[in-house]
Amino acid sequence: MKISVELTLTPLHDDFEPAIINFIKKLRASKLKVLENPLSTQVYGDYDEVMQVLTSEIKDAFELIERGLLYMKIVKSDRHDYEPHF
Repeated sequence: MKISVELTLTPLHDDFEPAIINFIKKLRASKLKVLENPLSTQVYGDYDEVMQVLTSEIKDAFELIERGLLYMKIVKSDRHDYEPHF
């Protein structure tokens, strides 16, 4: 089954950019489709593959930050080519 995941990593300390950049670069290095914008990162692919990558990379990201939040939305479909029709 294909899914789309929107992620927002928010370290709760100063000098937060390195942790976010590292997280995004590791997602880019996976075989998954990854799109970014200034507010979030979207990951698209097969459920099992996406969740396997996210489980590992979220754990690594949390180990690099003192405190933080990760917001995640999951949609059951591949929405990477969505374009508004209005």
